[in-house]
Amino acid sequence: MNEGKLCVSVIGDTAEDLFARLRKAEPIADVVELRLDKLDPENIRILFESLNSEKQLLLTMRPKEEGGLSPKNLNDRTAFWMEYAIHRLIDHSKIWIDHEHDMIPQRDFMFWVDQCFVIRSRHYLEGKIANLDKAYDTVVSKKEVGKIAVFANDVTATIGIWKLLERANREAKRMIPIAMGEAGKWTRILGPAYGAFMTYASLDDQNETAPGQITAREMIDVFRVRELNTETSVYGVIGGKTDYSLSPWMQNAAFKAAGMNSVFVPLQTNDLEGFFKRMVRPETREINVNFAGFSVTNPHKVAVMGLLDEVDETASAIGAVNTVKVEDGRLIGCNTDADGFIISLKAAAGDLGGARVALFGAGGAARACIYALRKEGAEVTVFARNETSGPALAEEFGARYEPAAGDRRMADEFDIVVNATPLGTLGPRSKFTPLTAPKLEGLRTVYDLVYNPAETRLMNEAKQAGVPAVGGLGMLIEQGARQFEIWTGTSAPKDAMRQAVEDRLKQ
Repeated sequence: MNEGKLCVSVIGDTAEDLFARLRKAEPIADVVELRLDKLDPENIRILFESLNSEKQLLLTMRPKEEGGLSPKNLNDRTAFWMEYAIHRLIDHSKIWIDHEHDMIPQRDFMFWVDQCFVIRSRHYLEGKIANLDKAYDTVVSKKEVGKIAVFANDVTATIGIWKLLERANREAKRMIPIAMGEAGKWTRILGPAYGAFMTYASLDDQNETAPGQITAREMIDVFRVRELNTETSVYGVIGGKTDYSLSPWMQNAAFKAAGMNSVFVPLQTNDLEGFFKRMVRPETREINVNFAGFSVTNPHKVAVMGLLDEVDETASAIGAVNTVKVEDGRLIGCNTDADGFIISLKAAAGDLGGARVALFGAGGAARACIYALRKEGAEVTVFARNETSGPALAEEFGARYEPAAGDRRMADEFDIVVNATPLGTLGPRSKFTPLTAPKLEGLRTVYDLVYNPAETRLMNEAKQAGVPAVGGLGMLIEQGARQFEIWTGTSAPKDAMRQAVEDRLKQ
């Protein structure tokens, strides 16, 4: 357990909207932030006349330049808070207020502010250069809570804000450090465990009030934010883009089912070397977080190998790492993709000895698949547009190479088709497929490594062709279970992991 508070931030077009969201937030929040950005004077009057809650309230009117929606300038906001101060129906001692840093010089006109609980805030939005030390000296004090939020497009860009939290802890001051955006989610999750006064969450997926906010339910049920502490083992997925990954839901469900003091967080980065050097390795890291292991995804599965202390035999043979264990300060690389893939494929297609397999793709996942297929005695043909990496990959594993499938009917030459490309993944690529129904007719099995969405365009084409199709969910669970076992030394709770992933895919 930790002492950090969970603040659910809500916003509405009217006082009625805001009160409705407040009531929904009360059962799960320690603090409810009422964002007044969008309210006109009449709705503010209505709000003030009925301002009450069983939970601690925090009032905020965030201007656009600080990431909010309020059009009010500094003078208008000062006037608003003066009006709030003299409102007779409000018990000001029971309500917290958020003042942006630009209001500090106005304090001479705000005679009442010393009687209130104040959070001083400073926001650096995307594209803004942050002077974090200056911001700290401005908003963090012995008396008032300082909140500093900075947008981060890479996990290494969160180091500065985390170092401020460590400084605040040393100086016995209260601070709320937030790195906004996907790359900063880990700061929201781990902040309370490492001494942050509070962390912010959204009421649901459609109502976040800042980039990268996680829903309150996910913070509580998935990441177990209230239960974490500095002894918690921290794991995470390292990738160039992590917002699509289901691993946080899968692995956190496993830790919860196993009763472990562990958490799994997204760690979005394109600076792989910088991440390990500045955040992980004991001899060079700039912050102190209890990292214990990582899942590695695109595009880092091959590049990560050169940054590790040891790579096991399977990962070395495949030439790609998807799992890193931190052991006594050393980084050990493994590959669980091969086992995860072959276990789930054999469950669908049976014995693979002599099977003719057409595999599309030449990345890290494709390497694991080819390795596993060749080990089972299958004949593999690699289809890849990259005429450098494709032939090299095929030659390395004793497979054939072709640049494209053309108009051929695949069943004339192959038994199984495997898609190891990103085609079909949720998002811009979801409408694409390496093959259409006429080319798939007559095949034994179609296997798509993509697991989100649960049914891809390729799988739908296979269904139209009357061919059994399998998605990547089985591989995801099996490789994730093996990761869990490598990290913890205990058997993985596969049922809990599968249920968590299936529930997430339905959302």
